[in-house]
Amino acid sequence: MTSITRKACEMLERNGELVRIKEPVSPNLVMPSMALKAFANKEPAIFFEKVEGSPFPAVCNLFGSEKRASLLLKGLPEFNLKNLARLLHCLPCRALSKPVMHREISLSDLPQIKCWPHDGGAFLTLPQVLTVKPGKKSWRHSNMGMYRVQISGNEYKQNEECGLHYQIHRGIGIHHQEALARGEKLKVSIFIGGHPGHALAAIMPLPNSVPELAFAGMFAKRAFRYAWYKDWLISAEADFCILGEVQSDLKSEGPFGDHLGYYSKQHPFPYLKVHKVFARKDAVFPFTVVGRPPQEDTIFGNLIHKITAPLIPRILPGVHEVNAVDAAGVHPLLLALGSERYLPYNRKEPLELLTQSNAILGFGQLSLAKYLFIAAKEDNPNLSVKNIPDFFEHILCRINIKRDIHIHKSTSTDTLDYTGESLNHGSKAVFAAAGEPLRELGSASPIKGIFVVQENKWENQIEAEKFPLVILCDDAEFTNKNLENLLWTAFTRSNPASDISLNENNQVVIDARKKPQHSEELVWKST
Repeated sequence: MTSITRKACEMLERNGELVRIKEPVSPNLVMPSMALKAFANKEPAIFFEKVEGSPFPAVCNLFGSEKRASLLLKGLPEFNLKNLARLLHCLPCRALSKPVMHREISLSDLPQIKCWPHDGGAFLTLPQVLTVKPGKKSWRHSNMGMYRVQISGNEYKQNEECGLHYQIHRGIGIHHQEALARGEKLKVSIFIGGHPGHALAAIMPLPNSVPELAFAGMFAKRAFRYAWYKDWLISAEADFCILGEVQSDLKSEGPFGDHLGYYSKQHPFPYLKVHKVFARKDAVFPFTVVGRPPQEDTIFGNLIHKITAPLIPRILPGVHEVNAVDAAGVHPLLLALGSERYLPYNRKEPLELLTQSNAILGFGQLSLAKYLFIAAKEDNPNLSVKNIPDFFEHILCRINIKRDIHIHKSTSTDTLDYTGESLNHGSKAVFAAAGEPLRELGSASPIKGIFVVQENKWENQIEAEKFPLVILCDDAEFTNKNLENLLWTAFTRSNPASDISLNENNQVVIDARKKPQHSEELVWKST
């Protein structure tokens, strides 16, 4: 039986969407740099037939375009009531065979992918990490996510241990806590490869009570085949499977060049004692490289937006759509379009929007948003969160600066965000706007109403009433160059509670200059 990953690669090759590299290539920075270049230049996926130091071939940039994603998934998946029948039809089933267990290997046999120069070692970047609720033995009580896994470096014992970087607000944490309460070590299964739809299922933002494995079958249009090895659930058709147990202590994990465009620093995180590593006979090792957006994970994000968009109004009453802005690193900036119906006869300020903002910031991974800008659909039925400049302009011309900015001073934030006072701790800001326009906006940046400055004195340079939002930064020329630079700088380098202020001209100032606690930004040099 041929590997599903290998079949997918052959299909892409027939469609002109994959190229092969026959010469040996190093997984230490060289293969990742080729992956970055391929995505940036909109080139095909790359199949590395010979990886230095590993007996296994590797493939990258599989999801590097929506066209390839559509080919891999046989059309972009949609989630609606009509698809519930398909979901039930594709629920996980017991495997009749276990190709993934063809042979036992070691972690060091896997391609040792090191993506960025200061990374702490080699990482798995497309793993499907699965746990089962302690005390249960059913896929219905499983959780599957995608967390980076460090397989070499630091103080990990080679081939015996690997780091597990699971972040705050992830379902695996609930299973870990339950295992600790029972005095048990949490068993973890890590799958690499298999049907591309399984990787997409792993990043679905589902409630903790809904198992991702159910959606894995829907995306693959074929039931997820599973088996049990002792107390570990395994993906029978994956290319590789790592089985381990979370240990009672922590070990340093990282650094790692992450999707915000910075290095996440070295911190104590859970790690696994590795019991078994399996590979199928014709295994292929898929990997990706993350960094400052856009990257390949941008395509994943776009898919998730399309799949979940119909669910937003059902899950969050009154909310029409949301956009976790990729250019700003996803979690730092969230745009939302809500409803303002509390006083339809006298709608002059955001009221219902504030209720909806609390619901948004309390729901799943949306709760990781650092800045939330929310507007009322009634003020402009044609407004969309996807048109970022128009959305900001809509809010900035309506917002009451002294009334409509709400800051949560101390709360949990994205593990990868270093703008707060400590790991997982920071603040949030809600900018809400409803009613008629209050001002005309001036043009001085990619977004009307925003003024970008390098120095702390600018009052004489502008008409303050036309620029309600000022971005203070280290490099105004870079920040003002395009929309992507503006969003990335403003929202990945600021902490609302400490970096938002109101000046004497009634302007909001966001201090987006680099601070001592910030992490180093990623710099890629072509290889």
